[in-house]
Amino acid sequence: MLIRRPADVLPSEITPREVYLNRRQWMAGAAGLALSAALPLGLEAAPLSAAKSPFSTDEKKTSREDVTSYNNYYEFGTGKEDPAAHAGTLKTAPWTVNVDGMVGKPASFAVEELIKSSALEERIYRMRCVEGWSMVIPWVGFPLADLIKRVEPLGSAKYVAFETAYRPEEMSGVQSMFPVLDWPYVEGLRLDEAMNPLAILAVGLYGETLPNQNGAPIRLVVPWKYGFKGIKSITRISFVEKQPETSWNRQAPGEYGFYANVNPSVDHPRWSQATERRIGEGGLFVKRRPTLMFNGYADQVASLYTGMDLRKFY
Repeated sequence: MLIRRPADVLPSEITPREVYLNRRQWMAGAAGLALSAALPLGLEAAPLSAAKSPFSTDEKKTSREDVTSYNNYYEFGTGKEDPAAHAGTLKTAPWTVNVDGMVGKPASFAVEELIKSSALEERIYRMRCVEGWSMVIPWVGFPLADLIKRVEPLGSAKYVAFETAYRPEEMSGVQSMFPVLDWPYVEGLRLDEAMNPLAILAVGLYGETLPNQNGAPIRLVVPWKYGFKGIKSITRISFVEKQPETSWNRQAPGEYGFYANVNPSVDHPRWSQATERRIGEGGLFVKRRPTLMFNGYADQVASLYTGMDLRKFY
């Protein structure tokens, strides 16, 4: 398939929050309706019982409004406000995640049952986008390792591949004649990365089930990596021997590596990653903060990359 990407949808060129907020003022009423419509259909927003996690940061949380209205989810459009406006069309219940590949116990899991059977935790994580902005988000979820142990990976399994839903009739952003990406969206982790306690499958935020625009009903969260690794609306998890393709690496391999670890010393080819702007802190001219190695989670994950050239494996 010939992949074409218009120049005006590159991640670096998407409308900054401070600009798009002004644009949204005239449609404030419609925005409220859009946010309501974007709640999971059939899996209404409801409280989730979750224990407090010791992995949580004590930093100030980003506002719920920003977290649920300033999103990257290209299946519903390339603008930051597009997911909140359009993702309500995605039917998220019933929803099944199929787990296959090199495992002893392949299975299909209903998300509703995963929620009921899992020991959910609230994980307040720093999240860093490759575009240079960051948030602090209170996810609700469970360790990815818990699901992995249930399916018993074989010794030959070295990587975990993820695939998101592909529903053109429900996803307005995938209907274009000139697609931004080759759908469906795919991502992957090394098996040891996937087993790290920080990696979670999130089913909620702010104590309630995930809104559609944030990846309902289940998504990956790996807080030491850039945000594009956090694949949304997962339908398939496969255990494989070789490094799987990932969507942005396939689209622009010189700009988006497989690992995507937050590393302030390795710049994106078109902009620096040394600093970031925290969403919700001041206006357009607010002072940027230094980017932390591994997004501040070096103590928990640096050992995964001992001896690796992190400029080569970016």
